[in-house]
Amino acid sequence: MKYGLVGASGRMGGEIQRIFAAHELCYTLDVTGETSEGVPEVLIDFSQPSALGTTIAVAGRYSCSLVLGTTGLSEAQLEEVKDLGRSVPVVQSFNFAAGVTLFKMILREFGPLFSDWDVEICETHHNKKKDAPSGTAILLRDALGRDCPAHSLRMGGVPGDHSVIFASEGEVFSLTHRAISRSVFAYGALRAAEFAVAAQPGFYSFEEVLTCRRKTS
Repeated sequence: MKYGLVGASGRMGGEIQRIFAAHELCYTLDVTGETSEGVPEVLIDFSQPSALGTTIAVAGRYSCSLVLGTTGLSEAQLEEVKDLGRSVPVVQSFNFAAGVTLFKMILREFGPLFSDWDVEICETHHNKKKDAPSGTAILLRDALGRDCPAHSLRMGGVPGDHSVIFASEGEVFSLTHRAISRSVFAYGALRAAEFAVAAQPGFYSFEEVLTCRRKTS
């Protein structure tokens, strides 16, 4: 598989290159400039919201699939990504860890059982992360289907911790997902890339990748 990488010189970019070692990196874009040694089948972007316009242009130029893991996107930017999905396969998620997808599914299924409990979300990330609350916290809140506070900590080198805490008058119940290494997100991106290069044009979630739900032409 030939792939391109936006943000190649960043920490996540380096992790993606390590996990994608069996595949050919033929296009890169980062703060140092652009390099191209072929046509990518899929473009990977885990960089910054400010790069999205360029990412969409590159995916359109090469008519390649896109795996987008950038967080902090605005609603308008998400609409641009969905528009791109009309012409190429796009997999977008704020978190490419399989465990977070399971977390979402659990909340969606069982969250209504706690509708009369207080609920809050707590998330911790490394001190370089700019957006707060995290994209994952927003995903979990959406899965709950109810508005609730989300508390953010930015400390050290934490890849990502997320807890949803329910409390009634007599008990407390919590669910937690902890990313131990950034590699979990890179492995998820690889799975998404392999899915995308075989998919029809469309806008896909990571949950659809894990359940292999491709759109039909």
